[in-house]
Amino acid sequence: MSSDFEGYEQDFAVLTAEITGRIGKVPKLLGDEKKQMVANVEKQLEEARELLEQMELEVREIPAQSRGMYSSRMRSYKQEMGKIEADFKRSRIAYSDEVRNELLGDDGNSSENQRAHLLDNTERLERSSRRLEAGYQIAVETEQIGQEMLENLSQDREKIQRSRERVSLTIKNCWCRVSCALGKFTVQAE
Repeated sequence: MSSDFEGYEQDFAVLTAEITGRIGKVPKLLGDEKKQMVANVEKQLEEARELLEQMELEVREIPAQSRGMYSSRMRSYKQEMGKIEADFKRSRIAYSDEVRNELLGDDGNSSENQRAHLLDNTERLERSSRRLEAGYQIAVETEQIGQEMLENLSQDREKIQRSRERVSLTIKNCWCRVSCALGKFTVQAE
């Protein structure tokens, strides 16, 4: 099952790379080429969503002890998909602005400055988002490690308690035998 999941992962990686490349081209194209590119990206986004669904189904079939790792990978893929969809939306908005400017005959100087400022802010926000994601990933992994450690400690505690009970019973049995032997010894001594 994990081999199916890994196959889907590879397909998802290739597909998202293609989508990202095409999204970057959308604002640079004109007319029918741009419309065609937008339609192609929409189709590929749907394929990527279907791959995510297949991957989720595979994760559900993986045994519980291994599922945590795959679940965290799924969360990061979903986040990546969300970013790609947001990028596509931004590229389509840029596309809409260009069409509007063509129709209205705007020269777009002031809007170009605003767009550049917006892109700078967007890049900063994306960098911050990536850092937050990395921190979140570390937190999830740390939580999983901590959970495993707690489970191990709990098992060790149970073993120690069972050992303590066995030692206690052994000591009681020894005392019983010693007291019985002493009782026989005192009876014989009389």
